[in-house]
Amino acid sequence: MPQTVDERVLIQRCLTHDVGAWNDFVDRYAGLIYRVIHFSAHLRSVDLAPDDVEDIAAEILLKIVANNYAVLRQFQARSTFKTYLTVIARRICVQELIKRIQIKQREQSASNSGSVTLAPKTGDASLETLDEVQNLLGRLPKKAREAVRLFYLEGRSYEEISARLNIPVNTIGPLLARAKGFLRQRMQQRLQTSAPAPAPKQAKK
Repeated sequence: MPQTVDERVLIQRCLTHDVGAWNDFVDRYAGLIYRVIHFSAHLRSVDLAPDDVEDIAAEILLKIVANNYAVLRQFQARSTFKTYLTVIARRICVQELIKRIQIKQREQSASNSGSVTLAPKTGDASLETLDEVQNLLGRLPKKAREAVRLFYLEGRSYEEISARLNIPVNTIGPLLARAKGFLRQRMQQRLQTSAPAPAPKQAKK
């Protein structure tokens, strides 16, 4: 079902500026937004301080409210609302991550001292957009793909994933580890193939 009755009612309450509607929206979807932030940062190999997480979450919420809830008005129920909100939050999060990395790099360059907390880890892969990650997830086996989605994006417990996918609880950890290894390997390969080729040496005259 693309959208539940409760979701439709809550969205409509926000659009009509019903008292308390926005607080109810935040209470319901804040967990999803935080999971998106942590998962996005993990996939880009970025270390986020707690203040950075809070700032990005606030930015996502501000974008949802902007232009009289334009994000909510544009929802056409072609997917579940959680999926739609995840895509929106992910895009905003990636923009904020890139912005913060660039600011920290400029600050580090200017001071030429100290370490940058918000920066890619040495040797780790990163992606320009998480749309690429979605493509990579599509190449995982079905159960691995569902386990990754349920654990990282929906915050499901191992027990809930076990019941949903009908697999033993003790196989979920290894399943997620293999899926993450696959994603990291593919991201490294993409970085290597997208790296510019060295300039040809000029022949001596």
